Amino acid sequence: MRKYLETYFEFARLGTNWRTEVLAGVTTFLTMAYIVLVNPSILSAAGLPLAAVTAATCLSAAFGSILMGIVARYPIALAPGMGLNAYFTYTVCLKMHIPWQTALGAVFLSGVIFLALTAAGIRQMILRSIPHELYAAVASGIGLFIAFIGFRNAGLVVGDPATLVGLGNIRNPTPALAFFGLILMVALEVKKVRGSILIGVLTVTGVAWALGLVHWTPAVGGFQALAATAFKLDIRGAFNKGLLEIVFVFFFVDLFDNLGTLVAVTKRAGLIAADHSIPRLDRILFADATATIFGSLTGTSTVTSYVESTAGVAAGGRSGVTAIVTGLLFLGAIGAAPFVGIVPSAATAPALILVGSLMLATITEIRWTDPLVAVPSFLTLILIPLTYSIANGLGFGIISWAILNIATGKFRRQDWLLYTLAVLFLARFIYLGAS
Repeated sequence: MRKYLETYFEFARLGTNWRTEVLAGVTTFLTMAYIVLVNPSILSAAGLPLAAVTAATCLSAAFGSILMGIVARYPIALAPGMGLNAYFTYTVCLKMHIPWQTALGAVFLSGVIFLALTAAGIRQMILRSIPHELYAAVASGIGLFIAFIGFRNAGLVVGDPATLVGLGNIRNPTPALAFFGLILMVALEVKKVRGSILIGVLTVTGVAWALGLVHWTPAVGGFQALAATAFKLDIRGAFNKGLLEIVFVFFFVDLFDNLGTLVAVTKRAGLIAADHSIPRLDRILFADATATIFGSLTGTSTVTSYVESTAGVAAGGRSGVTAIVTGLLFLGAIGAAPFVGIVPSAATAPALILVGSLMLATITEIRWTDPLVAVPSFLTLILIPLTYSIANGLGFGIISWAILNIATGKFRRQDWLLYTLAVLFLARFIYLGAS
């Protein structure tokens, strides 16, 4: 059985082993476990029971990650997406006064659309229509993005009313611990120590606990809590209220956030083929679409791929076993919800900073001497972290690529889908600006 699994997950071809995959899965889980606490706190503001959403968050993340690992065999973990959960709560439920049951119905419909477009091969066509230089820009932009999140979580970068951002107080213990963790991880990485990121996370956690710097509020959860949200979605209500624009937003943002994350993780893992295609792409897209449908049935907002998966990849994860391990840990978190917050942000922040810096390696693939390539790539690269959105950065990159090629007479009919995407992105930005 062990030999069969190693063959199925292509351990020999990928140059990996069980120990590396398990360590990578644990690393990914530790860097994204915050979602177990954050997602319920956001969705509960829309009226969903906190205990139920906590369980639904863990269960949907477990289902999506395990499905991705088994079916697509990629080290990509899934969970309810940040940003989309805020849109669900603050725009759809609180601002538009849509009941959370109806909003879940809209999430379900967006997942069904995902699945239908995947089956028809349209999502695959969309991904193939994006120039490979923008792939590199997306991967590097996400590297800056998750490094920025790491700096913020570490307290090294803080908000400033005069300059938007500024340097935090480095005399505080959190930035100091995060910097110590970063140095430790890099040193271990240089010495080729397996599990260097995980060792760093656990070491900083131990130091923080020893110094009495960890304070966490136990969360609630458990399978029995699911009864309050499971299968409570109102699909008919979503149709009756004409929530097509809400379904479109769920669909559109998740589509391009997913594609951006997918490109970033596969490039970081060296899994993109020589012709810039992604093997088993249809299976990857099937997994995330099915996970969104499953999440809406259990009681949470859109489930999507997580950029924190790159932490597991940096720890050596190359196969679906990494995602399966992450999923199993999320499954265990349903019963262990009170202990999910014991790892402080000072421990996970340096992991995000390290991974972000390593992802900038793809920047060399961009032809910076060609303005037609350099400008769209730069807009993609810089606007992902500055707008806090993968979709926004990719949108500006695609729009500028299309406009510049039309303006310089480089328009090609075979690129019709790229120009269609540019129009859709432009319509989205106009819609967001008017709302």
